[in-house]
Amino acid sequence: MTDIVMPQMGESIVEGTLTRWLKKPGDRIERDEPLFEISTDKVDTEIPSPSAGVLKEVLVQEGATVAINSVVARLDDGAGAQPVAAPQPQEAQQQARQPEPQVKPAPETKPDVDVGPSAAAPEARTAAAPPPAPAPRAAGPYPVEPPPQPGAAYTPAQAAGEDQGPLSPLVRRMAREYNIDLAQIRGTGAGGRITKQDLEAYMSSQAARTYAAAAPSLPAPPQSAPPAMPLPEAARIRTETMSNMRQKIAEHMVLSKRTSAHVTTVHRVDMTKIAKLRDRSKAEFQARNGFSLTFLPFITAAAAETLRAFPIVNASIDGKNIVYYRDINIGIAVALEGGLIVPVIRNAGEKNVAGLQRAIVDLATRARSRQLKPEEVQGGTFSITNFGSFGSIFATPVINQPQVAILGVGAVEKVPAVVDGDAIAIRSQAYLALTFDHRLIDGALADQFCQKVKSILENWSTEIL
Repeated sequence: MTDIVMPQMGESIVEGTLTRWLKKPGDRIERDEPLFEISTDKVDTEIPSPSAGVLKEVLVQEGATVAINSVVARLDDGAGAQPVAAPQPQEAQQQARQPEPQVKPAPETKPDVDVGPSAAAPEARTAAAPPPAPAPRAAGPYPVEPPPQPGAAYTPAQAAGEDQGPLSPLVRRMAREYNIDLAQIRGTGAGGRITKQDLEAYMSSQAARTYAAAAPSLPAPPQSAPPAMPLPEAARIRTETMSNMRQKIAEHMVLSKRTSAHVTTVHRVDMTKIAKLRDRSKAEFQARNGFSLTFLPFITAAAAETLRAFPIVNASIDGKNIVYYRDINIGIAVALEGGLIVPVIRNAGEKNVAGLQRAIVDLATRARSRQLKPEEVQGGTFSITNFGSFGSIFATPVINQPQVAILGVGAVEKVPAVVDGDAIAIRSQAYLALTFDHRLIDGALADQFCQKVKSILENWSTEIL
């Protein structure tokens, strides 16, 4: 009998969500045959069976989140019982926690809803009365402490969470960005670990207390609220739960919007020289490499060269510090069925166009077949999203945290343009949209960055082969 455990998919990963069983109890399975799918903060992937045999029992149901090395199933390999150091089934089942655990401090609190006045004030206005003395601490699992005074020192130990066990990068980042003392939070994760839901619940309780204290100065609410308008009958079609990937994408997009000051600048680029070079080379390129040549590796090469000239765009913000990266690791957004993922091309500035095209095809192919490794979606310093492949002219992409910029590539189209003074000619043009974090990058610098990318592309002279 062999125990199947939840694998550790990266150094910072301490848990994973078992999204789907590919086999059911009683099924025969061969060694290295996919057994189940998992989803973590970094990657979705299939987990192969460590040996051949019959799936005897499943200990963790689909949708449950469990700590690494927890036993999720047992496989009868015909070798008899074998001692294992992994937790016993009862312990593994206790470690498994279903989505939406008991961390909600109130029924109306939702994980991804901003805890601003619009979310917390209605309840506070209804329940609070002018207190003759300071309000008592709110009851519940999360101790409510007064918010830090302006200018109060925030020590690294407050965000480090030395006594709270291992923390995910998301929890550490939220604690740092929202100035949260982790010592004030009781974790509900495996082994008492603090989770993202714990932080959100704590922030909600803090916000509710703040607005309750301020409620006497607010205008009195109306005696009766208007009845909620019913949904039109045609809208009541069906309801389905968001996939694990969709939920994580939603979390990351909302986090990025809350974190960065998003601004987008759009520049039109003449791609005629590259289009002609591509037309001359694509047949030979296809025969030599086995895949086609697109515009994306040219743009990636131009972006990598420009990042060397503008290192602040290849950086991140850490509190009040700017972190500059020596390596240029460019993430390429890949559309999947029901979501997207951003695998990373390491040291993109050291590859030529053919090497970049090969890397793009390889990462995109393995992303769509769920064969990416966790480290292949980590460590990006800049991102490119090619929405032009779906016919879009331009868009305003969202920054991939903790990066400070992302370049969007629109469709390359033949259009009439003014050239050589007043002459009209047909040119291949595209729009490049750079979304940047205005906390670090100003508009003038962002436009200079785009102008250099534009100059490289419009004056391209290097042959491909």
